Amino acid sequence: MAAPTVALLMGSKSDMEKVAPAEEIFAEMGVKVIKEVISAHRQPEKLREFVRSAPSEGVEVFIAAAGKAAHLPGVVASMTTLPVIGVPISSRDLGGLDALLSIVQMPRGVPVAAVAIDGAANAALLACAMLALKYEAVASALEEFRRRMSEG
Repeated sequence: MAAPTVALLMGSKSDMEKVAPAEEIFAEMGVKVIKEVISAHRQPEKLREFVRSAPSEGVEVFIAAAGKAAHLPGVVASMTTLPVIGVPISSRDLGGLDALLSIVQMPRGVPVAAVAIDGAANAALLACAMLALKYEAVASALEEFRRRMSEG
């Protein structure tokens, strides 16, 4: 069986430091990450091509991080039936509330899971929980992670 794979998308290079905690979680869980910076507004065709080709690269879950209007998660969800987790990124303007509301207010039929503002670590853990349904190694790593957390 191929390694579990997640696509980690950002709308801007400036989001990289905010998604770094997700990469750390995935490394610990043995999950392969395909990381891309693609703007839903400035590069819609590149995004469409990436989302459509991602399953052939083994991608089973998308995480899309975006700030302000935060259209990236919703646009990704409109192009795939795979799970999409949105990470609202904080900004100087409204502190990330605009991004959070944009992500959680998706129309019926195009769901996007949402985590807290700058909650990339929880997005990764949620993606791992999804992958754990299929991959025993991820399930074991996730159980071990939770055990260590409970020990303080």
